[in-house]
Formats: sequence, structure tokens, C-alpha cells
Amino acid sequence: MSASEEQHDQQPRADSPTEDEERPPGAGEVAEHEIVKMEDVITIDPETTEVDLNHGRIGKIENLEPLTKLERLYLRWNLIKKIENLDHLTSLLELELYDNQITELENLDNLVNLEMLDVSFNRLHQIKNLSALTNLRKLFLCANRISLIENLDHFSSLTMLELGDNKIRKIENLDNLSRLTHLYLGKNKITKIENLDKLVKLECLSLQCNRLTKIENLDQLVNLTELYLSENGIERIENLDQNKQLETLDLAKNRVKRIENIEHLEMLEEFWMNDNGVSEWTCVDKLAGNKKLATVYLERNPVASDVNYRRKLKLAVPWLQKIDATLCR
Repeated sequence: MSASEEQHDQQPRADSPTEDEERPPGAGEVAEHEIVKMEDVITIDPETTEVDLNHGRIGKIENLEPLTKLERLYLRWNLIKKIENLDHLTSLLELELYDNQITELENLDNLVNLEMLDVSFNRLHQIKNLSALTNLRKLFLCANRISLIENLDHFSSLTMLELGDNKIRKIENLDNLSRLTHLYLGKNKITKIENLDKLVKLECLSLQCNRLTKIENLDQLVNLTELYLSENGIERIENLDQNKQLETLDLAKNRVKRIENIEHLEMLEEFWMNDNGVSEWTCVDKLAGNKKLATVYLERNPVASDVNYRRKLKLAVPWLQKIDATLCR
């Protein structure tokens, strides 16, 4: 397993399906007679606080009026096309609409206590109509068709924002998210790291699989512990002087030829550099300055073709526990 593959197991959204998984019913078109009505699959208990209707082939949100105490509503993997008929669920804290056929964020104004909203794997083109959700802590909108980061100014309580796998070209309009700790922007079309200075509480930043060519503009992110930059066009490790709390640094599948400018990262435990162009052992030896380093990936670099590759790496960094997904003896 490569570093960039392994990282998916280490990031918080462990329940997200991989691209290779069979897509559930909500992913495709279904004949009209196969669509299930919500009243056919739910026995209403007015006192219930949680309803789980995942994988139900449900075509419409309806008949939830008696559930005034409902706090968690899970409607993953269905055939829902529209967010509607939720106005009475004012106690709702979590709403999951992952993998449906929703085209627009709408009819959420009454859900003022909502803390988590997941509308990932749908057909959204725009972030809008969320201004009433001022208590939102986590917002998941990955795998849609969103091209602009916008209309997020009111989310002063937001700690997690997932916008991966969209069509975003620019990092912008995030200044008011002062409590944000996790930001996921992987698999977009972003060309530059910018406009993150106000996110001083950020701990995890994912920009995998974009169009970046340079590490820059991270000086204010002094609390960053995880930085994921794999599958870009980065040529040099640089500009990490202020990111001294980094524990995981992912630079797999880039164009880096030298390991440099990381000696000061005393907290670094995971260093993923597979599929790059490192050819000189002298720069690999510099890893000896990172005393907490436990895992290093350097497979598919020129140095890894050395018949004594693992032995040399272990001699350079004797405390390593894992090299390229294989435990050290």
C-alpha cells in the first residue's frame, strides 16, 4: 500500500466509500415503480430522536411531521431529488443526505439547531441558502459540482468543511471561519495555496490531487498537524518554517527531487514521499534530525532502487517503525 492510499484510512471520513466501491442505489436512475415511499418504510414513534433510513430507495422526504423530538435523520443512499418537508424538525442536530440526487440546497431555514449537514455525492452546483444554520459545526459537500467557495461568512462555529471532489479553482471566502480545524479541498482544480491566513486554528489541511506547484502561504497556520499535498506538481519542500507542529506531511506523487527544509519539524511522525524524484542519499540522511519520525514512504523514488535501500534508510533513521507500509524488524 502506498502512502497516498494509506492516508485515506487515516483521515476522519472513514465511512466515505472509495471510488472503487460499488455505488449504492442512489447513484443511478431507477424506474418509477421501484421508488419507495417513506411511509412504507417507517413506523412513526413520536418520541424517537433518531431515524435511520439509509439504503431505502426513498424518493421523497415526507410524513415526518409527528417527529418533533427528532435530533438525527439519516437518509443516505436513497433517490431523493429535493430537500423539503423538514420545517417542523427544529430540534434536528444532524442531517445526512449523502448519495442522493439533490440539485439544490434549500428549505433548511428552520433547522436552526443543526450542527452537522452532509449533502455529499449529490448534484449541487452552488453553496447557498444556509445562512440560518449558524450553529453548524460540520459541513460535508464533497463529490458535487461546486465551482466556487461562497456564502459561508455566517459559519462562525464551523470546525470542519469538506469540499473535496468538486470543480473549485480558487481558495477564497474563508476568512470568517475562525474556528475551522479541518479543511478538505482535495480533488479540485486549485492552482495556488492562498487566503488561509485567518484560519489560525486549522489543524488539518488537505489539498491532494489539485494543480499546485508550490508550497506557500502557510505561515499563519501554526497549529497545523496534518498537511496533505499528494498528487500535485510541487517541485520543492519549502515555506514550512512556522508549521512546527506538523505530525503528518504528505507529498506523495509530486516532482520533489530533494528532501530539505524539514529538519525543524520536531513533531513529524509520518513523512510520505513515495513517487517523487529523490535520487541522492545525502538528503535522505537529513531525516536523522526528525527524532519522532515513525513512518517514511520513499518507494518509487530513484533511491528506492538501491538493493540496500531499506537497510540504508534504517541506518540513517534507526528509530523508524515502518518503511513503505512494511514494519521494520
